[in-house]
Amino acid sequence: STPLYSSAASDVYKRQNQISDLNKTPYQQSIPGTTEKIDMVYVPGGSFVMGSPKSEKNHFGDEGPQHEVEIAPFWMGKYEITWDLYELFVSREIDSKKPEKVEGNDVAIDVDGVSGATAPYVEMSFGMGTEGYPAICMTQLAAVKFCKWLSAMTGNFYRLPTEAEWEYACRAGTKSAYSFGDDASLLDEYAWHKGNSNGAYQKVGVKKPNPFGLHDMHGNVSEWTLDQYVPTVYKSRKRKKSINPYVQPTKTYPKSVRGGAWTDSESRLRSAARRPSSKQWKKRDPQIPKSLWWHTDAPFVGFRIVRPVNPPPPEEQKSYWN
Repeated sequence: STPLYSSAASDVYKRQNQISDLNKTPYQQSIPGTTEKIDMVYVPGGSFVMGSPKSEKNHFGDEGPQHEVEIAPFWMGKYEITWDLYELFVSREIDSKKPEKVEGNDVAIDVDGVSGATAPYVEMSFGMGTEGYPAICMTQLAAVKFCKWLSAMTGNFYRLPTEAEWEYACRAGTKSAYSFGDDASLLDEYAWHKGNSNGAYQKVGVKKPNPFGLHDMHGNVSEWTLDQYVPTVYKSRKRKKSINPYVQPTKTYPKSVRGGAWTDSESRLRSAARRPSSKQWKKRDPQIPKSLWWHTDAPFVGFRIVRPVNPPPPEEQKSYWN
């Protein structure tokens, strides 16, 4: 699948990397009508080697061959989206608080036109906690619509990261199995995983961040990306020295999920580890048809958001929200 904004190649990439240094700072995104803020970390553009070598412990076939990728600069959520934030989207009670003049000028859409999630039929935190804890069990569609809703409320363009952006941000300039090196014995300092999570997710931002200042890129909850999961995509000729690669989805399953979770062992928490979503994540959903918004059997999946430094035009924005 052709990346949505890759061809016009180097020129776009170079322009994006020449953005004024004034933009290259972290910021907090306020949510109108609330005291909630989303911490956004600046991720500089650059190139990296995506995937893992066969020599890496726990390497899996869908992580190769390794290939060089160039990524344009963006901001990324410092933390996974929490229930405090996600429930604002589910309830939609603050839509009327959208100011007449929004903060940003990337997006001009009516918040009333953004589809809303249906209420879940069970309590989707499963008793693991909500205040300061990562939101879970949403479908990729729901995560995408959260981004659209947030964009409408703020005027700044938000979306999910592509799989390449996610790995680039996770690695943060490193080439090792994890962003802190190859020694899995250090995982407890950086990640919540099967061995230390006590059978539940934990509050975001407790563990050490990666070199970019992003928390919980390894473990806690796995994170949605925009891409269709294609196990052999790295073997495509298009992936050789590619720019902002993105496999635009053509079907609901499988999509690409990254980072590993509180339920996973060390192998799934590696920077290069990939995971496909599955219909089985709705196995216990009693509704007919099954919910478009919730995965009853995926208490290990959440998401974080990104904002490109150079936002796409309105027509292209829609493609990331659908």
